[in-house]
Order: sequence, then C-alpha cells, then structure tokens
Amino acid sequence: MFSNLRRLLRISAATLVLPGALVAQEVPSDSLLTVGHYLDLESVGEPKLSPDGARVVYTRRWANKMDDTWETALWITNADGTRNHFLTKGSNAVWSPDGSRIAYIAPGDPKGTQIFVRWMDSEGATSQVTRLTDAPSDLKWSPDGKWLGFSGFVAKPSVWKIDLPSAPEGAKWTKAPRYVDRLHYRQDRRGYTDPGFVHLFTIPADGGTPRDVTPGDWSVGGRFYGLAGAVGWAWTPDGRSIVVDGLKEADADLRYRESNLYVIDLATGAERRLTGTKGFWGSPSVSPDGQVVAFSGFAWTTDTYHASDLYTIRLDGTGMKSLSAGFDRSPGELSWAPDGSGVYFTSEDRGAMNLNFASVGGGVRGITTGVHMLAGVSLGATGIGTAVRTTFTQPTNIVRFALPRRAGETVSTFTSLTHVNDDVLAGKRVADAEEIWYRSTGGARVQGWIVKPPSFDPAKKYPLILEIHGGPHGMYNVGFSYMWQNFAANGYVVLYTNPRGSTGYGSVFGNAINRAYPSVDYDDLMAGVDSVIGRGYIDSKNMFVSGCSGGGVLSSWVIGHTNRFAAAAVRCPVIDWLSFSGETDIPFFLKGFFEKPFWEDPQPWLKQSSLMYVGNVTTPTLLMTGVLDQRTPMPQTEEYFAALKMRGVPTAILRFEEEWHGTSSKPSNFMRTQLYMMSWFKKYGGMARPAAGSEP
Repeated sequence: MFSNLRRLLRISAATLVLPGALVAQEVPSDSLLTVGHYLDLESVGEPKLSPDGARVVYTRRWANKMDDTWETALWITNADGTRNHFLTKGSNAVWSPDGSRIAYIAPGDPKGTQIFVRWMDSEGATSQVTRLTDAPSDLKWSPDGKWLGFSGFVAKPSVWKIDLPSAPEGAKWTKAPRYVDRLHYRQDRRGYTDPGFVHLFTIPADGGTPRDVTPGDWSVGGRFYGLAGAVGWAWTPDGRSIVVDGLKEADADLRYRESNLYVIDLATGAERRLTGTKGFWGSPSVSPDGQVVAFSGFAWTTDTYHASDLYTIRLDGTGMKSLSAGFDRSPGELSWAPDGSGVYFTSEDRGAMNLNFASVGGGVRGITTGVHMLAGVSLGATGIGTAVRTTFTQPTNIVRFALPRRAGETVSTFTSLTHVNDDVLAGKRVADAEEIWYRSTGGARVQGWIVKPPSFDPAKKYPLILEIHGGPHGMYNVGFSYMWQNFAANGYVVLYTNPRGSTGYGSVFGNAINRAYPSVDYDDLMAGVDSVIGRGYIDSKNMFVSGCSGGGVLSSWVIGHTNRFAAAAVRCPVIDWLSFSGETDIPFFLKGFFEKPFWEDPQPWLKQSSLMYVGNVTTPTLLMTGVLDQRTPMPQTEEYFAALKMRGVPTAILRFEEEWHGTSSKPSNFMRTQLYMMSWFKKYGGMARPAAGSEP
C-alpha cells in the first residue's frame, strides 16, 4: 500500500497543519526507544507444546514496513530452545493427538483464510483441507486424529421483496439499500455484518466436505455484549460428542450477558442444554474420563461487573458446583490435569497474570508466581509447560517451565525459548516501573505504576502524563508497553493506574462504578496524581492526561472536573451516553450502567455524560479517533469538538485513516499517535492557560 513508509511519514507531517504550526517530531536516538525503533519490534504468541513435550510451535508477528500491516508466521523450536526456525506462513496451530501433524490457518483458495494440515516429519507435506467462503476459527482436532472441528459463518439473508420495475438494458442503477432488522448489525473491525449465524463444523483431517453439526437459526459462542467472538467448545474423549457454549433462543439478539452450554451428539445430531441456571457460561473443557465438564461464568446479575468462577458439571447435567468459590478472580485458559484431579487456569491479579490450579474437591492454589504476564499456557503430560511471558522491561517471549511436583510448591523460574527482540533492545536504555499503592476516597486502596525516564534524576522536575485504561472493566498490567517506553524516552514521567472499576481486584472493586460511571474512578485517578506530585519531582504546570475508549470517557470527564492539566489527548471517547446508545456496535453495554432506559429517565444518562460538563473545560484538547470506529464512533468525537470549538477552547480532531476502534492498529498510526500527542503536549505544556473564547 505504501511505497515508502518514511516518505509517507514526512509527507503526513508536512501536510497536516495544526494551530500554531505544530510539528509532530522527536529527536532520534540509538540508545532510547524512540518511534524510529518501533517497526523493528516483533511479538510472539500461541505456543503449542507437542504431545511428547519435545517441540513447541508458535506464532511470530512483525511489521510489514512497506504495506503498513502486521504479518504472522509459524515458527518451531525444540523444548530446550534449540533449532528455533521458521516453519510456514500462518497462525493458530494445533497439534494432532499423536503429534504427527499440525493443523493451522493461513491464506488459501478460493479466498481469505483456510485450514491446512502439515505432516511434521522431514518431508513436511502440506494440504489445504477447506475451501470456504468465510474464514474458519476455533480449530480443534478430534481425539482420534481423524477429524477437525471449527466454527464458521452461515449466511441467512434478510430479504424485503418489492415489485421494482426491471432496469433498462445497460442501465447502472443505484445499489439496493441494506435491509437491517437486527439490533446487532455492525461490529468493530468487521463493519456492517451480513445476517446469519455461527455454527460448528467437522471435516475429515485429510480433506472433504464440512458438516454442520449445530444447524438451525442460532449461534454458537457466548456473546457478552451481543457480538460474535471466540467459540468455546471441546470434544468428549470418545469423540462422540462435543460441548459448546452459545445461546439457542429465538430472541438471542436481544439477550444481555446470557450463554449456556450444550452437548451435541455427533452421530444423531441431538442437542441437549447442559446448564440450567440463567447466566453467562462458557469455555467448556471435558475431563480426561469424559464424565465432567469444567467451565467458567457467573449467574445472571444486574451488577455492572462480576468476576467469573470456575465450575464443574457432570456430562448428564447434574452436580454443578464451583471449584473457585472465594477466589474472586476470573479464570481463563482452562486445562484439565492429565489425572483428572483438577483444572489449571490463568487469572489476572493486581496487574499480573499467573497460572493456578483448582482441585476437583475445591480450593485454588497458585502454580506460578512473578510480577509478569503469563498467558497462552500449553501444558504437556510430561509435566512441562510453555507460555508467553512479558515483563515491564521485556517484550513477549516463549518460555518453558516445569510444573510443581508437590502441593504447595510454586514456579518462579522460567527458561526463555525465544529472544526475538534482543537485537532491538541491545544498547537501549529501557525505562522501568515503580509499583505504588495509595489511598483514595472512602479509604479505597488503589494500585498504580510510575514510569520514569531512563536517565531519571529525582532532583529535577519532569512533565507527567496520566494515561487511563479503557474498558472500563479492564486492567493495566506489568507487561511491556512501547507507549510507556516511548514517553519515558522523551523525558516524561508516566502514571498508569487501575482505579475502581478495574478487573484483577475482585467483584466489589470492579463493581464500584455500578450505575455510576464515571464517579469514584475519577477520585482514584486524581489521588494517584497527588501521590506522584508528593514525591517532589513533577512539574505541576506540565501535567497531561490521555486515554482511549474508556480512557477517552475518563479523560474527557477529567478535564470537565479539573483544570490542573496543561493539555489533554482524548482518544476514541464516549462523551454523550444518549447518542452513543444508537451509534455503537454494543448498545447492551449501557444496560449495566443505567437502571432505566433514557426514554424513561434521561437524567442519569445526562449526569454521567462528559458533554454536560464541557462548559467547565479550559484545557487544550486534542481529539483522536479512527474513521472506521464502530465501538466509540466518530460522531462522539465530533460532538465534543464542536462544543469545545464554540466555547473557544483550543482543540483539534485527528481522524485516523484505516483505523477501527483505537488509533494504533496500523504500525504507522501507532507512531503518529505518539508523535501527535507529544507535539500537542509540548505546545501547551507550561504555558499560561488561555481563557475560553481566546483561542487565536
């Protein structure tokens, strides 16, 4: 797409003129992580340990500097880290049960991505086994290795027939209108979606015709906010049945946070609902003896947030019980122990992620420990595990670890099998993070991190950036962040925190903004800023606030409630909950935050909208949103911009091309996001605040 990326960046910087002749630039450096090094950074993911524990296949991702895209390929390494090499283009690899083959997804004929099978001997014979018109997902082998299962889309067009006269021969009439009769008819990163359903299919591993095993007008896959996503499903060990999450209800499009588990008999097609309690149940995993299903979820609630629990239920639908009662952290990546004694799972906790184990008799214990993010765990029968690990100073790598042999033991030592960014970081001065805890209103204890420039001197004064996470039910973590590193390389101190409403701290903490978003989360952010200022090295006239999505909600709320920040970069915000409800792809999101719909009681909707406080804003505000954004669409940004402009507050919009939700999915747009923010901050930092109406 781009013939010369650097030339494009020069042209973009030259042609985009902002008030006061802003220039988006930073000083290049060979020893700091400036944006010039961003395109060299790679990432790894999806490690899969072979059944014999000898090899690991994983996905490697890098920037295509010419086409401004991210590309992926499968690599493989021995479990001791030797013979690490490229395997084939593709991703989402899964080993066959006997380890002789892998199945994976890669571009193929007739279009898009397809399923391939590669023999893992020296010949490496490879076959394309599907020729689908829609991309397959959620790929799994059958226990006997003869079949592959996957999810795929089945179209069911909505048709409105009218008696339109035939067009004259050769005429070029306007395309017929898109007929919409569903609440969820668009989705971020997909656009306007065709009507239809997501089903599960099986296909012979040697190729053949896919068979739809969940036919009918319903979709597999739990839909938290009504949107299609990953499908949780598993084979039973005898290969005769599958267990899958989804919602087989005629009005599923209008159900909020509901999902069930179903058992499908593959021989007869008979389908049976497994879970009886109304709730959001998903991610089934069948025990080695085929008698019990582990899964995660929670009973239906009006709470905005509730941590999931780990449950088991017998395959006949009896004996549902929680294995993680009192743990109060949401489980993910469920994997049974080979002897059926319990279930391994990962969970977020206080900015980190580790592996845990829940016994079938109840009770949870930690398996790994460490201030890191450990995800994508793949466990073998030999007692070896692999995972993706990242820390604040280290980007993602594939690591190996040994599972504890005795209860009570934990793992804190990991062997890195990859070193994909050692060359990029060689000779670079990398910033580190200081973990802090501080008190906020109501006595709340809040966690955050301070990122300091690599050459930090506590005797000096530094500008501060408060960066706010989205969600709002999300969690900033201790993993590597090029954004933080780049800000620090340019001399900023960065504060990022997990205010109330964040995940990783339990249901009560996460639900603290129930029916009140924003509210105490704002208090927590300001208390964090006060805590950092109290350390004596912040220039209080050079403080800035920014955030995207939920961070855009809060950054716009912040500048409507305080003028302590010299400038703001409000990215992909929601500023008007009433209009947002009809503009977003997740209209059900608002069910958790307002007791009544706005047509019954609009006052709470107005009270919680940043737009209602725009009359207080004096902070110069840069607005940044992707032109394709379906989550927090451009009209939200435009409403806020118009109000600021009419009030005379210094403001500008950056409309990011080829971006959905967020402004950084394209490699060049990440760099632009960083440079434009810092350029805006430099323009207004330390300056006397212009009065509203006095913009030159």
